[in-house]
Amino acid sequence: MNAVFTHGCFTGYRQTLPYAARVSHYVDSEVGRLGTVLLHRPGPELARLTPRNNDSLLFDAIPWVGRAQEEHDAFAAALRQHGVEVLYLTDLLTETLAVPDARAELTDEVLSSPRLGDSLRARVAAHLAYLDPAALTGVLVAGLAHEELRLGRDRRGGLVYTLMDRHDFVIDPLPNLLFTRDSSLWIGDRVGVTSLAMPARRRETTLTDAIYRHHPRFAGTEFVYRPGLEPLEGGDVLLLAPGVLAVGVGERTTPAGAERLARQVFAAGLAHTILVVPIAQERATMHLDTICTMVDADAVLMYPNVASSLSAYTVIAGADGEDPRVDGPAPFLRAAADAMDLDRLRVIDTGLDPVTAEREQWDDGNNTLAIAPRLCVGYERNVETNAQLERAGIELIPIASSELGSGRGGPRCMSCPLLREQGRAPS
Repeated sequence: MNAVFTHGCFTGYRQTLPYAARVSHYVDSEVGRLGTVLLHRPGPELARLTPRNNDSLLFDAIPWVGRAQEEHDAFAAALRQHGVEVLYLTDLLTETLAVPDARAELTDEVLSSPRLGDSLRARVAAHLAYLDPAALTGVLVAGLAHEELRLGRDRRGGLVYTLMDRHDFVIDPLPNLLFTRDSSLWIGDRVGVTSLAMPARRRETTLTDAIYRHHPRFAGTEFVYRPGLEPLEGGDVLLLAPGVLAVGVGERTTPAGAERLARQVFAAGLAHTILVVPIAQERATMHLDTICTMVDADAVLMYPNVASSLSAYTVIAGADGEDPRVDGPAPFLRAAADAMDLDRLRVIDTGLDPVTAEREQWDDGNNTLAIAPRLCVGYERNVETNAQLERAGIELIPIASSELGSGRGGPRCMSCPLLREQGRAPS
């Protein structure tokens, strides 16, 4: 028996073919023609950002929400114009919350917060129970402010509620949900729901995990990573080629997370080589995809300040249950080319001079999303980087980023590919 959804609304259950029998999800590279992508259109959660909380919620500025939505809509439209199916996380979440087990699970997760206390927990439970799936999605994404909580006739919320500032959140918002790449990634036909390092983002993966486990579109999906394992974020994982992954280790992904992913991927037969790449633990280089992204099967867009110094450890599956073998370090570009069976990896620089390169790297000039080989989306503000791409034969689709960029993430960060045209199988 499967849930039935009509125009995004739950209409009951009927006997039908499994959704998964009609929808396939598979990603084995960064540049195979993009078929389906998961986005999150920014909404009220961004309006929760203030000068008091933007640092703790990991934003560098207070975005203009309406303009951010316009920019994101243009991003989605550009993808659709190139034949990409665009799914929205909130639509999937609303449909998922129509499944009773999923609703109970996500509600219990919010109520388990130790900062609520028993009295406030009971009030929040009553508030959430009143909401339909769409309204509950709104609360889980945009949070619940102190003044928005329904208290009942006695108007009492208990000691915890009484001592909260009226501007505090009973349930915190998730403004970084915009960056769908971080909370999940697909490797072959399996999904990895990651383990986010920053406390402000950890609830994101509970929403994503519930969607993949309960929404009928993903029925039967197998997992290669789950929340609660060692810290690992999707922005640190590049699918360089079928069977070859690069994993950045730095501010967000730990060496233990990289090792765990390697073990899981090798056990599932999804790759033969993983390059573990140490990166600086800085805001400007929080993920590997802030330093480099693939724009063709043999070409990488890369921050020139690190191109020559970036190194990699090559991890290969052990034989007969032995631990994975670790070799290196070696220069990243050489190790990547060897693993990808290339003579060399073409490098396109971010900017020509050091100052421009640094500015455009900060503005996510390296963080492009490939729609197909030699076709990618990038922020229009990175004028020199975009010119470099075009000179190298890469067609660029420019999108505005005056507000989207305030959370430090580009088109790759804002997208989770669910389906790409397949390359050759791992050897």
